[in-house]
Amino acid sequence: MELRRLGAAGPEISRLALGAMTFGQEADEHASHAILDAFVEAGGTLIDTADVYGDGRSEEIIGRWLKARPELRDRLVIATKARFPITGQPGAGLSREYLHRALEASLRRLGLDRIDVYQAHGPDPRVPLDEFAQFAEEAIGAGKITHSGLSNFTGWQIVLAHAGCVRRGVEAPISLQPQYSLLVREPEWELLPAVESLGMGAMVWGPLGAGWLTGKYRRGEGLPSDSRLGDDPDRGLEALSRRGTDRTWRIVETLLDVADQHGFTPAQTALAWVMDRPGVSAALVGARTAGQLRDCLAAADLHLDPAATQRLDAVSEPPTPDYPYAFIAEISETH
Repeated sequence: MELRRLGAAGPEISRLALGAMTFGQEADEHASHAILDAFVEAGGTLIDTADVYGDGRSEEIIGRWLKARPELRDRLVIATKARFPITGQPGAGLSREYLHRALEASLRRLGLDRIDVYQAHGPDPRVPLDEFAQFAEEAIGAGKITHSGLSNFTGWQIVLAHAGCVRRGVEAPISLQPQYSLLVREPEWELLPAVESLGMGAMVWGPLGAGWLTGKYRRGEGLPSDSRLGDDPDRGLEALSRRGTDRTWRIVETLLDVADQHGFTPAQTALAWVMDRPGVSAALVGARTAGQLRDCLAAADLHLDPAATQRLDAVSEPPTPDYPYAFIAEISETH
């Protein structure tokens, strides 16, 4: 599988990475281990989880899988996150004290003495970002994490977190984990430019739009009974009432056409598009079964031709807010 560096100072990682949010929830331990086996057999190296996934069960499942396969540890990059409440860990947030407790708990669940990329799972308005920098300095100095990263941060928060680490003389966060796909291109306005300008890498979540970009949903047709929306049409970010817009259907229909012309599946085509976007180091994919994952793994080394990329770019281009983005673009072109 093609490898890329995660930012300027990070490790080499597989272009397609495994997100473990389903572990302990939609995938039991047996299915989760089969997914992990399929991923590493295909050459995948980055496994991303979080303490809040399954209330700690995702980390525990990965930990037991790693324990049975110690020969794999040196070639894998293990990433996890903390910020949100988990049973038995009071005081959730980004305070230095909480992050140290959360880190120790993640190390125990994963059965590791070091985590390769430890990420703040989201901002905490109650805590100055300098606390994250202090935590990173201490955790890296103690050898408990190799690198720090951020997830779901805004552009200005990324810059503040980066600057706080630089002031303390500690390595700045090497990565950002934002949502990004053909359906969600707003990170192009500030997040991905910030990542590139600071020498960070992006490992993006939701590259398949929570199933919308797999071809399982079609305009005017009922929802498949074995799908997430078939189970719950109002489910989170992918809710039918939220995503079922004319823009979404136009993107899906163009994706289906491009995929058919190239002999790819819609999911493979959507992944190939997102993995070649500027600033993107890897796309995170999750699965409920190893079979689901294998379809995505076939996209690991795919690259779309310029004409296909241009078609998908055009149909998914989001409307640009008049201010500041359209205004700045206009004055940049004229002066």
